[in-house]
Amino acid sequence: MGILNVTPDSFSDGGRYTDVDAAVEHGMALHRAGADIVDIGGESTRPGAERVDAATEAARVVPVITGLAAAGVPMSIDTTRAAVAEAAIAAGATTINDVSGGLADPAMAAVARDAGCPWILMHWRGHSRDMNQLAVYQDVVAEVRAELLQRVDDAIAGGVAPRQIIIDPGLGFAKNAEHNWELTRHLDVFIDLGFPVLFAASRKTYLGRLLADAGGNPRPVDEREAATLATSVLAVAAGAWGVRVHDVRGTADALAVWRASGAPRLAPEK
Repeated sequence: MGILNVTPDSFSDGGRYTDVDAAVEHGMALHRAGADIVDIGGESTRPGAERVDAATEAARVVPVITGLAAAGVPMSIDTTRAAVAEAAIAAGATTINDVSGGLADPAMAAVARDAGCPWILMHWRGHSRDMNQLAVYQDVVAEVRAELLQRVDDAIAGGVAPRQIIIDPGLGFAKNAEHNWELTRHLDVFIDLGFPVLFAASRKTYLGRLLADAGGNPRPVDEREAATLATSVLAVAAGAWGVRVHDVRGTADALAVWRASGAPRLAPEK
């Protein structure tokens, strides 16, 4: 899954693709580089980000989706709003990537049900402005698992078929660095639930902190690709359905090497 943010304030690529033609060109490039799905987002979900209204979000994404659909590019819409998801599907998106797992907008289940499309349910505890305060767990793996299962149960109760559901443990969303590493070490817990699992670590803050210099300064966002590639290979080797990344070509190359090597899938940590 290749990331295409048509926002002015996303943490990594904010402002680069606010022009529709530039965004469409980049989305096509991601697809050519190996992205099976291009994930289009019109609202930043970085920590501390302020919300935009639904009309603004839709105005950002729909023209880009329309252009990419005409070029035959498969897309997901990265949104927590049912109205935006509905407009995106009408424009040509075929998957809903909902970082709130349906919590932000209860109407999202009906949109996914009626469209019959895949719905990615991410673990979430609150909007970007507040989520860092919600990163409190006794057992992060057990609690994220339980909370995700509740989102799955609610989706199914809303008429969504189990076959439509993909889950995402939500690295960086109401999680600190140790929470992210613990979820990575125990990715099998989520894979064993029987739903496809999306892993999304690309360029995130915890990788920057891992790679901090001698003065404690985190590695800059655009210098975290090698670490991102490592997390992607580890996730796929553990059985993840997909990885959501900025650097599609590098990820595709790394996964090609892993597959060609014949290396076995990783055994879960006990």
